[in-house]
Amino acid sequence: MIYLDNASTSFHKPECVFEAVLKAMHQAGNSGRGSSGEAMEASRLIFDTRCRIARMFEADGPECVAFTGNATEALNTALFGIIHPERENIHAIATEMDHNSVLRPLYALEKRGMKLTILPADRKGRISLTDLETAIRPETKVIVCTHASNLTGNRNDIHAIGEIAKRHKLLFVVDAAQTAGVFPISMKRDQIDILCFSGHKGLMGPQGTGVICVRPGVRVEPLKVGGSGILTFQKEHPSDMPETLEAGTLNSHGIAGLRAALGWIEETGTDRIRQREQMLMQQFYDQVKDISGVTVYGDFSQKDRSPVVTLNIEDMGSSEVSMILDEDYGISTRSGGHCAPLMHRALGTAKTGAVRFSFSYFNTEEEVDEAARAVKEIAEETRLPKREDVRDVSEDL
Repeated sequence: MIYLDNASTSFHKPECVFEAVLKAMHQAGNSGRGSSGEAMEASRLIFDTRCRIARMFEADGPECVAFTGNATEALNTALFGIIHPERENIHAIATEMDHNSVLRPLYALEKRGMKLTILPADRKGRISLTDLETAIRPETKVIVCTHASNLTGNRNDIHAIGEIAKRHKLLFVVDAAQTAGVFPISMKRDQIDILCFSGHKGLMGPQGTGVICVRPGVRVEPLKVGGSGILTFQKEHPSDMPETLEAGTLNSHGIAGLRAALGWIEETGTDRIRQREQMLMQQFYDQVKDISGVTVYGDFSQKDRSPVVTLNIEDMGSSEVSMILDEDYGISTRSGGHCAPLMHRALGTAKTGAVRFSFSYFNTEEEVDEAARAVKEIAEETRLPKREDVRDVSEDL
């Protein structure tokens, strides 16, 4: 199998990740619940993971890092935790590049009375910072956007957006599901108030791991309340980070795997990982961009983009193309809508969907060449005359 669906979840992971999960399942108990050796082992590994995350993303400290089940939960926690239209007249800004993990919570808040502006994207899937400045109103409170589109790979300039948010005294929420572990992100430098991401994509950790990082001074009301391991006799859930956002038992085993992945990334180097993934992406793009019948989406003039190439072949449905790639070539890709409906409308692919190839540090040049060859063969096959359209020339002999 050639696995090219890493934007959904990384499949090939560092060996240390598997080892760490297995070790934790043998040794780690329930963090914050008691003082047994197993409970303390879980607490130590979770605290160390917080420290590694704070260091990698330049959060103010480990207390700013709370664990969730995935990026979707982190984004729901962030948006429902800071936006309260029943209490105040409030306006939020998002973009057509955003994933449903951002859009659907905002639509739900819009039904409660929040005003929402969604910045349009052009036919290459890009948004305008001028449009962003124009969209800001007196009642605007928050700007939320993805760091990079999961569909096109186009990357937003979060540093520039962060500066705009700071200048207008707005909260800035970033969805880094597609970039965490691959691109350098600094909460301090980029003026990020809340950073959300998953652990199972570019960070190469296990599924079931997500993170929300919150800048000190930003109050995020918890999405869920319950057991916390502390302040048992209080009726109200703890209000201090990170416990306020971590009701219930944490996924210690998954977090152990994430910690190992973070260590591997620190040792390997984010720049080295990104450069290799982008090299593989460029190698594939260069081979498919000029194939007759193939349409590639996104802005490939952008120097630093997420390692994704999304395309369609003639008028074939994207699901059909992915099925052929899987069944005939053993190549795993992603087809359909990618949970990015507004981006598809901007690109004109709402009816067909699109086929996404997303690359990992662990892919090889040979795999990339094989994938490009498969696209070329499928495209050539679509241009052959259909059997029923071919005249039986034997009658002329």
